[in-house]
Amino acid sequence: MGEALGRALAEPVVATRTLPPWDNSAMDGYGVRHGDVASTPTRLKVAMTIHAGDLPSQALLVGEAARIMTGAPLPEGADAVVMQERTSTPEPGFVVIEEAPKVRQNVRLRGEDVREGALLLPAGRALAVGEAGALWAQGLSRVLVSRRPTVAIASSGDELCDVNEAPRGRIVDTNTPVIAQLCRLAGGSPTILGRAPDRLDAITDLFSKGLTSDVLITVSGASVGDKDFTRDAFKALGVEMDFWKVAMKPGKPLAVGIKGKTLVFGLPGNPVSAMVTFELFVRPALRALQGLPPTTPLIPGRLAVAITKPSGLRHLVRASVERREDALWATPLLSQSSGALGSAVGATHLISIAPDATHVAQGAVVDLIPLIWGA
Repeated sequence: MGEALGRALAEPVVATRTLPPWDNSAMDGYGVRHGDVASTPTRLKVAMTIHAGDLPSQALLVGEAARIMTGAPLPEGADAVVMQERTSTPEPGFVVIEEAPKVRQNVRLRGEDVREGALLLPAGRALAVGEAGALWAQGLSRVLVSRRPTVAIASSGDELCDVNEAPRGRIVDTNTPVIAQLCRLAGGSPTILGRAPDRLDAITDLFSKGLTSDVLITVSGASVGDKDFTRDAFKALGVEMDFWKVAMKPGKPLAVGIKGKTLVFGLPGNPVSAMVTFELFVRPALRALQGLPPTTPLIPGRLAVAITKPSGLRHLVRASVERREDALWATPLLSQSSGALGSAVGATHLISIAPDATHVAQGAVVDLIPLIWGA
């Protein structure tokens, strides 16, 4: 079941057990017949003691009480539980009920949680810990869930080197491991294909290896530089482009297309641009492939400091968020450089600023997008 957490049920689950299976006590106290304690104080004989895990061996008769512990089944005849703090025991074998309970007070009724034959969880429900607990309570240790989408990740660039190599004038390729980790967090199963040099033939060959996966993600080369061959490689491979470039910052040079059943994403090479475009475009696609709602609702918050920007592009501003009284307050990080990974450290949300907005005042209500990589 642990492997199913975060994934969507592929089929509905119907309860095979009624829970609780019997009326039981919600607290430590005394099980009584309501008619015996209509007026208080009332002295009753303690006829039995029932612990959680026990089954009552006899019915509760008129004038009797049952010492009962939390979770223990009520004996036949009992229809209320008096909490221990509302009783006294002046002599062995008897209890004085000092406060009259209502009928079924402090009683968890049979089937209060779920009844046999009822729909427990619908298909498509994401399994969190609560859902897993409900399944375990039904005696289920395995359920059918949607498979994790396979994701092939390819990068290119003569200027890049692996993380364990000495840079020697080059740049460590952080995009590949970062995107792979983001895929895992989004429920995908990533495979890193490797990195190609800045040659169209090599890039095309590398990209072709990812077209058997559910998703192909390429990183860098999506812009219009002399060595940006991603678009040409996609064309050579027969990828049908949906769009190229998005009116947003960071992440403008983004390519999205499809080849057969493979979704193709060409992410920009700047590290934070790649992370932001993954959040807004790739993550929803991975969720949809798993049968999950593709996007999460925007969260309203307030701007801790004013933001000024030029008109024309939607700005996704990395921010940290804290709750103050009844609102979430978003503080933009000091650096918003798309090429500096430090500008992603500490970011928990993106502030979405509309393309035509040029000034957003301190205290203004803004849309917040929770980040999958946010702490």
